[in-house]
Amino acid sequence: MDRALYVAMTGAAQTFKAQAVNSHNLANASTTGFRAELIANTPQEVTGAGLPSRVNALGAGIGWDASGGAIQQTGRDLDVAMRDDVWLAVQSSDGGEAYTKAGNLQIDSAGQLRLASGQAVMGDGGPLSVPPSTQLSIGGDGTISVVSQGQGAETLVAVGRLRTVAARPEQLARSEDGLMRAKPGEVLDPAAGNVVMSGALESSNVNLPEAMVNMISLSRQFEMQVKLMRTAENNAEAAATLVRMGG
Repeated sequence: MDRALYVAMTGAAQTFKAQAVNSHNLANASTTGFRAELIANTPQEVTGAGLPSRVNALGAGIGWDASGGAIQQTGRDLDVAMRDDVWLAVQSSDGGEAYTKAGNLQIDSAGQLRLASGQAVMGDGGPLSVPPSTQLSIGGDGTISVVSQGQGAETLVAVGRLRTVAARPEQLARSEDGLMRAKPGEVLDPAAGNVVMSGALESSNVNLPEAMVNMISLSRQFEMQVKLMRTAENNAEAAATLVRMGG
């Protein structure tokens, strides 16, 4: 009976964890460029004397969904969508470089280019700054061109270029902050050619109907595991009663 209890107890705990991951994905269904996190349960033997037949259920992250989101036209000059194998470089909270598919850019009060979530956008030489301008455009290769305030359209000049890298899914690891980082030993090459589309954004790749069905399935699975724990407890009590009666 305690074997069933092991399976039910650890299974319920990992189902709860899977539900949290699924809920996080659901909450980010409308987040630009979001990549859904994946999780799966695997069996793990319990080590130690007297426990060779006990098995725990272990919920482990198995990566992230590499499929692309839908491209939505916005017409906004500071919105960019990246090619499938291209990622935009941003400065992470620890000062390092991370990568994202979110292209909803904005210019802060100091003239620095940032994501809507606050991370500084990287250029070839570090974080990008944009001078006050009356016109801004982003070319297919990521070059940012502006017409400075007080100048005519003929004075359009390049002020920087978005740093983009070409990366395959297996070269990247998803961090807790939702940003991607290169796996140890991986060197990401700069992306070349037409790497971005201006005036468009890539939506989250979370499949809402699938995530909703998964949420219901996990809820029922949790209830079943809790019921199994109660059944194991009742069986143990019944067995103890029989032993007392036999004594």
